[in-house]
Amino acid sequence: MSTRLTFYTHPMSRGRVVRWMLEETGLPYETVLLDYDTSMKAPDYRAINPMGKVPAIRHGDTVVTENAAICMYLAELVPGKSLAPPAGSPERGPYYRWISFMGPLEQLLVAKFTGKLAEPKMAGYGSEADLLDTLEGALQGREHLAGDHFSAADLLVAAYVGWYLQFKLLEPRPEFVRFAELHARRPAAARARAIDDALLQPPANQG
Repeated sequence: MSTRLTFYTHPMSRGRVVRWMLEETGLPYETVLLDYDTSMKAPDYRAINPMGKVPAIRHGDTVVTENAAICMYLAELVPGKSLAPPAGSPERGPYYRWISFMGPLEQLLVAKFTGKLAEPKMAGYGSEADLLDTLEGALQGREHLAGDHFSAADLLVAAYVGWYLQFKLLEPRPEFVRFAELHARRPAAARARAIDDALLQPPANQG
């Protein structure tokens, strides 16, 4: 791939999901680190993402924001990696479904954390019990959500479930823990964690 790929992130952000996806693709990329409330809100970055939030990627003249969209976009850049099921295949439906399902999951958990749960009939996430039971049923005894090999759907679900388990915002049902831990052991996931963890460390004193 000759077109430049630039990744805008902060090491303690949802950008960790995209970092993992980038490492899965094996594509070369440049990282631009941004700080909350300063460079993330500066005009230069708002020209990339007017929301002033990370992550974002720029691929040539194309800008993509939002974790799900970025991961699906990157999967399409490396068809040989099979990170997305072939277009028109039966696995394509579950692939889109479970990637998109992370939106309602996150909405629910943030609403619950802030004490601002909406009425189930009004909320896109419905009721907490229905949402968690649905996710648990999808993961039950399975290693992959779309076909018989790892895809961006597995990455998104494992990353989000693992993140919210870590911060004790998600009920630690055995299937949630198993699925998150299974995919967190992937080499690309370990590389991504190591990169972002290193970026969180203060620079060594020079002297």
